[in-house]
Amino acid sequence: MAFPPLTTVLKKILKQPTAPFHEYFVRAELEAMLKEVPHVKTKLDKYGNLLATYKHGKKKSVPTWVLAAHMDHPGFVQKPDGKGEYEFLGGVSQPVLEDGLKRKLRKTVKGTPIAVWNFPVEITKDRISATACDDLINCAVIVALFMEMASLNMETTMHAVFTRAEEVGWLGAWHLGENWPFEKDSVFLSLETSRPVNGALFGAGPVIRVGDRLSIFDSEATAVLMRTAADQGIRVQRCLLDAGACEATAMQALGIRSAGISIPLGNYHNTSEEKTLEPEFVMMEDVKALIRLLTALAVARQPASPSKVIHERVEMRVEEYKAHFKAGTKHFAKKPAKG
Repeated sequence: MAFPPLTTVLKKILKQPTAPFHEYFVRAELEAMLKEVPHVKTKLDKYGNLLATYKHGKKKSVPTWVLAAHMDHPGFVQKPDGKGEYEFLGGVSQPVLEDGLKRKLRKTVKGTPIAVWNFPVEITKDRISATACDDLINCAVIVALFMEMASLNMETTMHAVFTRAEEVGWLGAWHLGENWPFEKDSVFLSLETSRPVNGALFGAGPVIRVGDRLSIFDSEATAVLMRTAADQGIRVQRCLLDAGACEATAMQALGIRSAGISIPLGNYHNTSEEKTLEPEFVMMEDVKALIRLLTALAVARQPASPSKVIHERVEMRVEEYKAHFKAGTKHFAKKPAKG
């Protein structure tokens, strides 16, 4: 079966308007695209999160991953009191909001209670820019991934969740975690776009996150990500991205093993370095590298506990240096000579 190219998938999703609690345009597009992918089934939980599972054959990766991307982006939402007044939901400073309003960049979405910034979707061979790369880029990554898996007829199982209201405190993810519908030994993998801090660079590959501003992620799951990338020759970065926090922190607070990967993001939340309102952007090579890594993860059978590898390595060294250890220990009983 022929699937649309990555650029088409990106355009279809990135052009959808979205805001916290009002992710219906994005979710409808995701449902329509995933409906055409063999071996993929979707359903909604009672909180409106979209759940998708690719399942073909009896084989599974070790561990089984639950990929996560959120469907909202900071935007204007009418207050629930019915008076028609708008409030801005999401982390953007007042000077940047005022800059956007002064430049008349706010666009009301007809027939809905939301308004979004009016930037075009622009895709070149090197760069992708749009109003909301965060986190619609990774919504598109998951769709493109499942299409790639189906085209390769891969026998494996991989889950994905597209969550709501992340920008106001991970609300969709929190509800998901409280009512976890997946295997207990599965690992939640937050796919984000984040400001490149602490040495992270644009175009150097996706960033395997040590943690975020609030927590450190599961070390064994993070080791699996790093080893899979190394085994497949996929360029990645490893950094502590502590300029913000992501849904992996919420999942960990609920006792679910979690890890994180981020695509370096420019103009985070539409804020330029000069504190003006601008479109967000990411680099195409980082997106493609992430899809390659996730494809490899789908069939990888890394040790369920990477600490076992460390155990074996140290035990080998214990045996190798047994004589040295014994010889040196004898001298502890002697009074050392003055140096």
